[in-house]
Amino acid sequence: MTRDLRALLKSDEVTLGTWSQIAAPELVDLIGLNGFQFTIIDCEHGVFGMETAENLARAADANDIGCAVRLPKNDPVLIMKALDAGIRHVVVPNLSSGEEAARAVAATRFAPRGLRGACPCCRSGGHFIRNWQDYVTKEEARVGIIALVETVEGRDNIREICATEDLRALMIGPFDLSVSMGLNGDWRHPDVRTAVAEMVACAADVGLPVIMPVFSPDPAECAELVASWRQSGVSCFVVGSDKILIATAFGQWVSTLSPR
Repeated sequence: MTRDLRALLKSDEVTLGTWSQIAAPELVDLIGLNGFQFTIIDCEHGVFGMETAENLARAADANDIGCAVRLPKNDPVLIMKALDAGIRHVVVPNLSSGEEAARAVAATRFAPRGLRGACPCCRSGGHFIRNWQDYVTKEEARVGIIALVETVEGRDNIREICATEDLRALMIGPFDLSVSMGLNGDWRHPDVRTAVAEMVACAADVGLPVIMPVFSPDPAECAELVASWRQSGVSCFVVGSDKILIATAFGQWVSTLSPR
């Protein structure tokens, strides 16, 4: 059975994932085969759409790792398409208010509770749903929204975002947040670290799991960051991205093999 991201988020042990921004199922194979426990398929900054995301999700399933998809915007139709494709967790970017978070969650619920369109023939239900009532109960229990907060407005409204009913997890975007704060991508800046720590504390107050991106291409710095956030109760981390990890490995090989 494929490892479920919901179960990983509940674990107190360190859970490691990465971003999939390259449209290649073989790279998802390598992510799983080399020990990562989940990946986030990036339809916001990756140059591909839902058809490719579905194939990457199949590779995640085949390698027994959890997966989520980051959408380009908070759109109930896009959320529905991701869930129908069998991707159980959806990262919604740039959430800035509790109202926006609630609207995203509503897109994971069928009427009359929510906005999700109903179809008896979709991958999430085995392509032909014979018992709709049973499917709805199971489906709404296993799918979820991960709120990506990455702006000053989102930081200011973090308490109402974290209080959103049925939200699965909070993800914080330090890089975008630094840009929003006028710090030009300096995610290491003390003001950014302070803002992120405050948001982590807000999530902890309501028992909401946090997924923390760790950007550094230096494994030693990543280890320090993971250890630091562990002290704040964070256990789930997104390390680099497939592009960062591959570029780092390429650079190490060339540096090692180049004539001195």
